[in-house]
Amino acid sequence: MENQRPSAAPPPGPRAAPPPGRPGDPAEEVLDVVDAEDRVVGSAPRGEVYARGLRHRCVFVLVRDGQDRIFVHRRTASKLVFPSRYDMFVGGVVGTGEGYDEAALREAEEELGVSGLPRPRPLTRFLFTGGEGAGEWWSAVYEVRCTLPVRPQAEEVAWHAFLTEEELAARLETWPWVPDGLDAYRRVRALPEV
Repeated sequence: MENQRPSAAPPPGPRAAPPPGRPGDPAEEVLDVVDAEDRVVGSAPRGEVYARGLRHRCVFVLVRDGQDRIFVHRRTASKLVFPSRYDMFVGGVVGTGEGYDEAALREAEEELGVSGLPRPRPLTRFLFTGGEGAGEWWSAVYEVRCTLPVRPQAEEVAWHAFLTEEELAARLETWPWVPDGLDAYRRVRALPEV
């Protein structure tokens, strides 16, 4: 990363073309609706899930490069939830009928613009509440090593860099983070070393 003060906002990063076959309107993607025990109780389009605050499923993938740095990015202003906020995870919603493990690999490869990642390793799972009016969701957290050159999706990622743990820690209190990612990161940091 360029020489920046920890409180400085990062410059815009490179943009990539969207991968072929991606749905045009994310609000129309159908998601499973789940209960407090993470059992499927129905399905609805993502826009309706968000508007009505229906409980659904998400995956978070902590991506480390070959130097053990963490992929950090700023979400685009067009995101349906938490636009223009920073995140130390890639990921997203789990589609209807899709498993967490499948979604973690799919989302990581899509968001990073790569193919051939190893299967992400599960770390923890929790029910996130406190989504600033966006509802609550079951959150499965993973980790993966990416040694491939990344080409993040332009519609998902406005800026990105790989930061050391120290660089990331210096920005936790100064950058506006997505609340679910921040919660997931704190949970991962509290896990015993494996």
